This record gives sequence, C-alpha cells and structure tokens, in this order.
Amino acid sequence: MSDSDIGSKAWSVTPSDYLKSRSRNFRVPSQPFSLYVTMRDSVRLAVDVFLPQPLKPEGAPLRFPTIVILTPYYRRFKITDSAAEPSPNTAKYRDAFVPYGYAVVVVDVRGTGASFGTRDSMRSPRERDDSFEIARWIVAQSWSDGSIGSTGISYLGAAACFLASTGHPGVKAIAPLFAVSDIYSEQLYPGGLLSQIWTNAYDDLMAALDQDLRGSLAKYAYFNDPRFDGPQPVDSDLDGSVLRQAIEVHRDNFKLRDLAREFFFRDSALIHDPALTSAACSPYGYVDKMPPDVAVLSVSGWYDGAGYTNGALSRYLTLDRRSTHPQRLLLGPWDHGARTNVSPWRETPTSQFQLMAELLRFFDRYLLHRDSGLEREAPVHYFSIHDNQWHAAEQWPPGTRDWRLYATAQAELVETAQAEDGALDYQVRFTTTTGTRTRYERLGAANIENYYPDWKERSAGMLHLETRPLAKATQITGNAVARLTLASSEPDASIFVYLSEVEADGSVRYITEGMLRLLHRAEAESPPDYKTSWPFHPCTRAAAHLMPVGIAETISIAAIAVSWTLSAGSRLRISISGADAEHFPQVPHGRPPKLRIVTGEAGGSCFEIPVGVTD
Repeated sequence: MSDSDIGSKAWSVTPSDYLKSRSRNFRVPSQPFSLYVTMRDSVRLAVDVFLPQPLKPEGAPLRFPTIVILTPYYRRFKITDSAAEPSPNTAKYRDAFVPYGYAVVVVDVRGTGASFGTRDSMRSPRERDDSFEIARWIVAQSWSDGSIGSTGISYLGAAACFLASTGHPGVKAIAPLFAVSDIYSEQLYPGGLLSQIWTNAYDDLMAALDQDLRGSLAKYAYFNDPRFDGPQPVDSDLDGSVLRQAIEVHRDNFKLRDLAREFFFRDSALIHDPALTSAACSPYGYVDKMPPDVAVLSVSGWYDGAGYTNGALSRYLTLDRRSTHPQRLLLGPWDHGARTNVSPWRETPTSQFQLMAELLRFFDRYLLHRDSGLEREAPVHYFSIHDNQWHAAEQWPPGTRDWRLYATAQAELVETAQAEDGALDYQVRFTTTTGTRTRYERLGAANIENYYPDWKERSAGMLHLETRPLAKATQITGNAVARLTLASSEPDASIFVYLSEVEADGSVRYITEGMLRLLHRAEAESPPDYKTSWPFHPCTRAAAHLMPVGIAETISIAAIAVSWTLSAGSRLRISISGADAEHFPQVPHGRPPKLRIVTGEAGGSCFEIPVGVTD
C-alpha cells in the first residue's frame, strides 16, 4: 500500500487536492543572486536569493513573504554540467514555494559552504544569533513584505526553531521537518547511550563537506554526483579565491567525536565554556523565548532516527500549552527525511505523500493569509503501518488505552499477572547487533530502502516474550512503556527493548524500540520546556547512580513512538537485549552482564501498550 493522501478521509481537503486548486502565478529564476551578509562579529555568511518571476508582469506584487532555509549542507554546488541540479539539499523548497509567490533565501550557516567562521559546537548558539541577523537583513530588502517563515529537514528544521526563538517580529511560522528538539536524548545520548553513528559517520560527513574533501564526500549517496565541483562561490567571487579562504577557515571546525564525550550527562557543559551545554545547542532550550503567535507544523516519521519522532511530539506537547495558534503535527511511515516509506507492505520505497503541498498550505495560511482551509482540519495526522491508513486526531496522544501485558516465567505475555513469583535469566552478548540497515544509518547519510530485512535473524539471540495469536486487528499508537523489574550482575548495563509483529506465517517485523543505560534509570516529571507523555529520565549528574549488584529494581523504558496495526492472527513479541554493537558502546566495557527479569503478581515486569482504534 501507498502512503499517499489521495482519497484519504483523514482530511476535509487532502494536501494533494489543495495543491491542485492552488494557482501558480510565478516561475523560478534560472539562477538566484548570491552575496555575503556580514554578521555582528564580521563573519560573512553566503546567501542565495530566489525571487518569484511573474508569469504576467501586469499587477504582479513587488514584495513577497520569505521562506528562509539555513543549512550546513551547501546552499548550492558549483557544477560542471548545466543539466545537474546544483541545490540537491534545498531545491525542493525552491520549487515548492517560489512558483506560488514566495521568495526563498538559502544560507550557508557559519563554518560551512561558502560562509566564513567556524563551527564551535553542534548547532551553536552563535548560529541562533546569526539567524536573527539574517531575518533583520531580509525584512530590510526592497522585495520583502516583512513576513518570514522557515522550514527544512533535520539540521535545517532545528535551525528554523532557533530562528523562531530569537523573537524577531518578522518570523510568523515555521515547519521543522524531521528535526531534533533535544540533542542529548534524541541524538547524541538516546537513553543515556552514546550514538556511534553521530560521533563517527556524521562527523566524517561534515568534515568532508566543510573542507571540500570530494574523495571522502563521494561515499555519501546525496553528494556523490561527479558533476559537483564544491560549494558555489557568491556572485562577486569571480575566481573563487574568497571561497578558498572560507574553506581554509573551516579546517578549525569542532569535531563531534571529541565534543560529544563532554556532554555525558544532560547537564554537562564544555570545560572551556560552562554556558555551552546540550540544552544551549538544542531548540528546546529556547522554547520559552518563542513568541506564542508563531505558528508551528512539526513533521516526523516512525523510523526517524534515534528519537526525532519523540522530539516532534515533545515540541507539539510543549508549545500546545502556550501558543495562540493550534499546534500541528504530521507523522508518517517514514525514515529520516521521508526518503523512504518504511512499511514492509508498501507499493514502492519512495514516499508518495505530498509533503510540500501540506507545507504550502500551512505557509499560505500564516504568511500569505489565504483561506487555505487549515482551521477546518484536525491538528494531528498520523499514518498507521500495516493497516496503511492516515488517521486524524484532535490531540496527542490520540484516544488510546493502555493494554497491560505481564511477563511470565514461561516467556509469555498475558493480561493477568501470574500469582507465583518467577524470573527469566538472560546473558548479554556484546556481539548482538541490529545490523546496518536500521533507523540509525540514515542519520549518517546512508541511503536505506529496506529496513530491518534480516530482523528475524538479528533478534534471534535476544530474550523474547510473546502474546498468543490476536483474535482481532490491534492498532498500537504512541509510546509503549516497559516496566521491567530486573537485577543485573554488574552495577551498570544497557537495556534495549524491541517490539515486533510475528505474523501467522512466521515472518517477524521490527516495529520500534527503546533503550536505557541503568545508570540513568531515575525518573522525574518532564520539565516545562520539554513535555512528554512517556516516562522522563533526567540523565543529570545528580540523578545518576549505579545499580546494586544482584538486587532487583523496577525501571521504565519508553519505546520510540509508532503507529502500527497488528493483524488478527499475529502475535506481539517483546524482545530484550543488552547490546547493539553497530550503534552503541559496550556497558560495562568487557563485562557483559547477566540480567534477571522478575515475573509475578507482586511487582513483576509488565508492559503498557497504547492501543488505538481501528477503522
């Protein structure tokens, strides 16, 4: 089945139908004009400007609302063949908005592309300050009508959040796509575990881009076009000499593999700068500075990295309490960036959903002030895998109930806890791995089309608990929570919990996962700037404490949110392991622990599965 919205009853007017009704009165210019804009500290940022070209000059507006894109992935490549697309990272925004009357401004953030300066951290506060100055420059231009929106995938979406939090009065709406909210829990340390994808693959990618290392860049699918000839100089840099100076400066950029280790705790700061914490590099750290009249559409997918889905949900839950506009949330069957429809039952790996149409409708409402019908649509739309349908909801979580399942000593999942106490023992092996075609590889710019194709084999060595075959289809929607009463032979360990569907024919399908380092098992109420509907672990230095060896404690592990419909006749499987060798370090080093999962009526392990309605 497709993820297309065509024919879906989840919208009054689908994004596809809205796009069909929307007139195109402009064309995209063959080339943008490009220049440097100087920041407060004399650092020059390279900027491309695409202005709408009217199809009928008479009566055409002279001023336009602006969509600004702030990217570290080159605003534009210099190309050796005019047939090549010079803007693979941003062309989709240019083509989605310029024909409908929006100026599009694309900026190389400091330390990247043709811009000067250095990157001093992951999403530096300095970049946030830069975005305010870019907004100030935009509204001063003769072609600007004074209103600004921002969007983009991943880094670009987080930059849109940074821009909105500067409080510049011109910023009216943002649409962060597949974008982090908290770099600690969603990116660098999910569950308190260091992500090796970020500190290795992503770090290598950024070094290749920032220093124009084309041999290294060629291994990344997005950037290996042989017609690419490095970043495009600005118009005034005719011989590229200024660009070469900027690239030389980039060699002093920070290295994420070094910096990440200084963020071991959520409240850790860089030794040389106590103000530079993970919160200072995260959009949630400035959420209280975002004006309440900025409209926000958050978009993510069920396989969106190590926790970006939760980031979109937290952004929605946090801002919904303080915004004057309804928060909007769109969650699809997508990986990071929606390059792939991850459903095993899809018609094609390529997403068929008209995402840019939904964005156009959103910005039409808040920048052009058109009646786009947005207020007549539900604020939340999500796609359930395996029933292959879009659903609408008035809130998140949608109307769900907890399906409580209890672990038994026979490795079953039942709805009534066993009266007698029991236990399941599991010896961790550090060779256990989920493979190299997972939700994580996309964060390192790998092009994955088939996710978890060998899941049955990869998960074979884990501890499995299963329900009996289901009598009817059951939709899981939200964050499943494992309440594990467990003991460990070591004072620290990594616990991974996976949900799978075991179909009647024996096929095993990965659904979602959650993880936690036992050092960080303490729970607290989620803070006002990062609201959650799942258990929150502060992961601070003060909250961290080792496990008493051999003594059972109850810990909570929330899985990454998902919507997935189990078929009648399938079984829900929950698997537990203590390692994922491709993605996270050993805990503890060289000492694989033995885990004991306690079962029984008095404090035994159980699982809370959020069950939604099926149409």
